[in-house]
Amino acid sequence: MFRLQGSKTLAVDLTGDAVKAKNGSMVAYGGQMAFKKMSGGGEGLRSMVTRRLTGEQMVMMEVKGQGTCYFADRASEINLVSLHGETLYVEASNLLATDAALRTGTSFTGLRGGASGNGLFTTTVEGTGQAAIMSDGSAVVLRVTPQYPLNVDPGAYIAHQGRLQQHFQSGVNFRTLMGEGSGESFQIRFEGEGLVYVQPSERNTVGGDV
Repeated sequence: MFRLQGSKTLAVDLTGDAVKAKNGSMVAYGGQMAFKKMSGGGEGLRSMVTRRLTGEQMVMMEVKGQGTCYFADRASEINLVSLHGETLYVEASNLLATDAALRTGTSFTGLRGGASGNGLFTTTVEGTGQAAIMSDGSAVVLRVTPQYPLNVDPGAYIAHQGRLQQHFQSGVNFRTLMGEGSGESFQIRFEGEGLVYVQPSERNTVGGDV
């Protein structure tokens, strides 16, 4: 159902079913399609209120019909993630589309969320199906094992999945180690078993130049 046209356009083949996508991300379609904006990321009133309170912003639309729909956003690189009863944790700004059967919500992530500038919550995608996530440049998928934990600059973090624990750390990051940082700096430490998606570009964060 989900396939890539190049690295920056997502093609979704629909046969009467539906897909949820970032509002305004449709760039073309062939066939018969109906578009509907979904309040609160499509999770109902409770989730809409939660997102407003936490600052985790996500505006989604539902696309339903017969044919092929194409999605893209600001020429971002796209990665496909297959879920099998798992949970994907992803920054709202990096989520492009999901199967309609997948449930989206919000999850408390502690101070990591504060470091990334998107509040103390992040978006969750749960169930069985496909999701498409975006990155500024080609994303790197890094495996974490109990023997090999991972430290990530929060500005480069996109998403993670698996049995991972996050620990927010302050006082050091990659730029301050080289004497290029300014102000307070942060990093995230992942421990356990799972995958972490990192982009080769850094968004602005609450912590300043990280």
